[in-house]
Amino acid sequence: MDKLWNPLKNLRWVERKDLVPNDYNPNRVSRQNLELLTTSIFVNGFTLPIVCRPDMTIIDGFHRYTVFGEKWTFVPKFSDEEWGKLGYDTSRKTLFERSEGKVPVVVVSQLDESLYVYGTVTHNRARGVHLLEPMKAIVQRLIGEGKSIKEIGQQLGMKPEEVFRLSDFTKEDFLSMMAKGADCYSNAEYITKI
Repeated sequence: MDKLWNPLKNLRWVERKDLVPNDYNPNRVSRQNLELLTTSIFVNGFTLPIVCRPDMTIIDGFHRYTVFGEKWTFVPKFSDEEWGKLGYDTSRKTLFERSEGKVPVVVVSQLDESLYVYGTVTHNRARGVHLLEPMKAIVQRLIGEGKSIKEIGQQLGMKPEEVFRLSDFTKEDFLSMMAKGADCYSNAEYITKI
């Protein structure tokens, strides 16, 4: 079988404590983005396994490894109803507790040490960056669908000020919406503001 599929053939759950972070990853993530990653995993499930060397040194997935750690106690502040809609009990267990200390991994074996380093950097860089105009369109679409500023902020990891900057509402309109305590906005209200 083609080498391209080899990592997927070896997907397995391992004890998180058996993984070793590499000592060269140039990527750093803020606490806010780690909380966003945690929220994403709760909402979408664990969609990307951690990529390791045969000796269990992490090539890609250090931040997924981090949020599945025993010391990472952040749990999204969903209501009981939201937990239920996502298919979880309302115990507010951490990712570590829910996974019983295990994480999914795929193992990549290379002949040259430098290929592991290249793999870490290319995994990071291939994820790209978010451009302003497409992000504005996303925020405007969500507001147009009646999503609240709070929900947009929670799901996209943004503060209300960031949502405002991407919304194209005037400052007065935005503050008025926030002050009213409105959770949703009709399409008609949205359209009159753009």
